[in-house]
Amino acid sequence: MSTAIGSSTEHLKALSQQIRRWIIRCTSEAGSGHPTSSLSAVELMVDLLFGGTFRFNPEQPDHPANDRLIFSKGHASPLFYSLWAAAGQIEPADLMSYRTFGSRLEGHPTSRFHLTEAATGSLGQGLSIGLGMALTAKSLDHSPSRTFVLLGDSEMAEGSQWEAIQLAAHYQLDNLIGVLDVNRLGQRGETMFGHDLRAYRDRIEPFGWRCVLVEDGHDHDQVRQAYATLDTSQESSGKPTMLIARTIKGKGIPSWEDENGHHGKPLDEESYEQVLSQLGDPDQSIRGELAPPILYQPDPAASLEAGSIDYSPGDQVATRDAFGNALVRLAGKYPRLVSLDGEVCNSTRSKRFRDEYPNRFFQMFVAEQNMVGVATGMAVRGKTPFVSTFAAFLTRAFDQIRMAPYSDAHIKFVGSHCGVSIGQDGPSQMGLEDIAMFRTIQDALVLYPSDATSTEALVDLMAGHDGIAYLRATRGKLPVIYDASETFAIGGSKVLRESETDQVTLIGAGITLHECLAAHGVLRDSGIATRVIDLYSIKPLDHATVRRAADQTQVVFTVEDHFPEGGIGEAVLTSLSDHATPVNCLAVRKRPLSGSPEHLLDAEGISAAKIVDAVTRWLKP
Repeated sequence: MSTAIGSSTEHLKALSQQIRRWIIRCTSEAGSGHPTSSLSAVELMVDLLFGGTFRFNPEQPDHPANDRLIFSKGHASPLFYSLWAAAGQIEPADLMSYRTFGSRLEGHPTSRFHLTEAATGSLGQGLSIGLGMALTAKSLDHSPSRTFVLLGDSEMAEGSQWEAIQLAAHYQLDNLIGVLDVNRLGQRGETMFGHDLRAYRDRIEPFGWRCVLVEDGHDHDQVRQAYATLDTSQESSGKPTMLIARTIKGKGIPSWEDENGHHGKPLDEESYEQVLSQLGDPDQSIRGELAPPILYQPDPAASLEAGSIDYSPGDQVATRDAFGNALVRLAGKYPRLVSLDGEVCNSTRSKRFRDEYPNRFFQMFVAEQNMVGVATGMAVRGKTPFVSTFAAFLTRAFDQIRMAPYSDAHIKFVGSHCGVSIGQDGPSQMGLEDIAMFRTIQDALVLYPSDATSTEALVDLMAGHDGIAYLRATRGKLPVIYDASETFAIGGSKVLRESETDQVTLIGAGITLHECLAAHGVLRDSGIATRVIDLYSIKPLDHATVRRAADQTQVVFTVEDHFPEGGIGEAVLTSLSDHATPVNCLAVRKRPLSGSPEHLLDAEGISAAKIVDAVTRWLKP
């Protein structure tokens, strides 16, 4: 077996040819995949990993001194897996399982392959994730780790890329290196700037990046010289670097090189053997060796006791205020906890954490997609990021949110200013889709506290949860209803009003729980007994308590400050899909307007008065 660190050009050439063979063979065996997009970046990646630049110990893949590699152009996965085969981490025969059911070598990389830093494939996300990793290394771990991101030229049209480019310069991340594979052709034709390397440079440099042009991305000497500047150039101090390389899509398949119409297509059987023969004799045993990481010993994070919760029943406290208090209170208990803000920390109250722990707070500005991408990068590097903004603004980052589970990125989301109850700001600021959005994320928690005490307890549960979690926070002040000693559980609920003669069950959460409690009093005075449930855990849902209520009452009413689709009502309906007791869903069904919270709750039929009216009408013969 032939290996070498800082290999000779001849060795790198031979390795590149064998990797081309693996790319063509595994995609042809699968009958699908993206060989042409992989072939264009072979030399760029071979020279990075095996030319002495990339520092990584595969026996300790989580070591914080390791360099990181993200394929933002995740469809080039045949190249990604072939590189790790060349590094001795995948048996070449296993490459032939590519894209088959059950294989860890999926069509686009996910965490099922242990050397995938982050799941990619939805274009425009890799640079944000890399930014999060670079920010973690530089600002939190103080590690010599660098992050390399392979980018496709097509995805440079994505706005999230430019969000990341701006912020990387702002944080002076000279440990972030983009490798832009300018192969000219996208899925349906030429990209925006074709092979014009200077067009990319002229757009990226003004943001504060250092750009290095590689006129021939298949020339090993040019590529290695470009990587060498990372260690020798004084220009790179404080600046992220972008290597911009001209490449040929389909390089190595002469009849397909730089030719449109072959994206996402494997070779046909007729061409397969001919192309392989043109690549020279196979050498299945050839390997490249990775340079070791710089010696580095991280400081262990010490855990401290959390402070106590200090609210009394009857206090008027907004749950967003309690969230801000909880971050500060829990900072010692969770030393890996960090806070990311989208320029609304004074509204979400994460400002309190910023003021107490400025080194663990990161301002992402008004760029929510990038904020979630950065959180993904931080999460996979072992941090516990709390991403907080208005619930409405998280919707624009849903693509990044839905991809996070495939990276095993355990991000905690907090959406404030939810529902029509925010009042006069109007519908653009009202989160009315957020419960539905996060309920669709597999295995995610969806929590909706109704007072300050439950908020602090649920933030604690989120921080300790091994997975994605979402907490919905209310803008206005709400009375504290729970004593500080009250306990809460993921998948739990609280029955706040109950009797043996209950006719109706009222289920609420957040602000509507208080409307349900007020309605309970009015209905009781009119001779109608109601049970009131605080469904603070919407997902997972307390099926046993909901089902017992349906068994013991005539009808269930859910009340929520959210659109009916995908909200609390549908969660309860699903839970009771095989139950005879009817469920009526009171939710936001009319176009919301600006106005006082009280007026809006009433107009949407979710105020205490409207709950009373709905229950009375249902019970009337």
